[in-house]
Amino acid sequence: MSRIAPASRSTPRRAARRTPARTAAALDSLAASDRRRAAPASAGHATERIVAAITAAIVERRLMPGTKLAEQKIADIFQVSRTLVRQALNQLSRDKLVTLEPARGAFVAQPSVEEARQVFEVRQMLESVMIKRLASRITPAQIAQLREHLHAEQAAIQRTDVPGRTHLLADFHVVLARMLGNDVLAEMLHDLVSRSSLISLMYQSSLSAEQSQAEHVAIVDALERGDARAATKLMLEHLDSVERNLRLHPRVDDLAAVLRPQAPDP
Repeated sequence: MSRIAPASRSTPRRAARRTPARTAAALDSLAASDRRRAAPASAGHATERIVAAITAAIVERRLMPGTKLAEQKIADIFQVSRTLVRQALNQLSRDKLVTLEPARGAFVAQPSVEEARQVFEVRQMLESVMIKRLASRITPAQIAQLREHLHAEQAAIQRTDVPGRTHLLADFHVVLARMLGNDVLAEMLHDLVSRSSLISLMYQSSLSAEQSQAEHVAIVDALERGDARAATKLMLEHLDSVERNLRLHPRVDDLAAVLRPQAPDP
């Protein structure tokens, strides 16, 4: 597994306050997404809609880490009570996507470097076993489904659909888990992938969409051959590659260190 540099001592709420227009636009986009959904049948369904919309906005890079999630604003968007919004935010907090701070409110979580390490370590353990088991039982119909998913990934990349490609590249791993028929595994992996997307929002040096898509193709090729060893190796290399693309260098706060002239190259 790759080494990750020390964490940055950034202040998420300060960053969020500097971009109120962007925050408002991101929250307003939830309303547009919600209007495309069916009308709620119950309070529980309304809570689920809010959770799903905020999760999607985080994964698709429309809500950045540190963004304040104002209860009244969200209640107005979904036309529900603040009680239901609070229930949704509590659930998101349990899923580690939102941080609740007393007397301050809710914020999109800002994972630490240590959490980033742990998330990718757990993903490697889970997905290496998952892909090995899937290689021994995958069906031609499932291979066809994966090929369709890969085609959708490539199309989103070609049209520069950043939210679409981000969702599809992340969902690839959840699709693999569902193919094993293990709902608990699929749910766990969905949560881990969502947290990985949040980590990437903070730390990814550049969106390596083309590289990730090519690695997905190689994994599916190995699955189609029934080559469990190759599929496992490719999955571990893929996750390691994603982790390596995270640039977690600390921000330098010492003005002298920032402005001091650099020594000329020998």
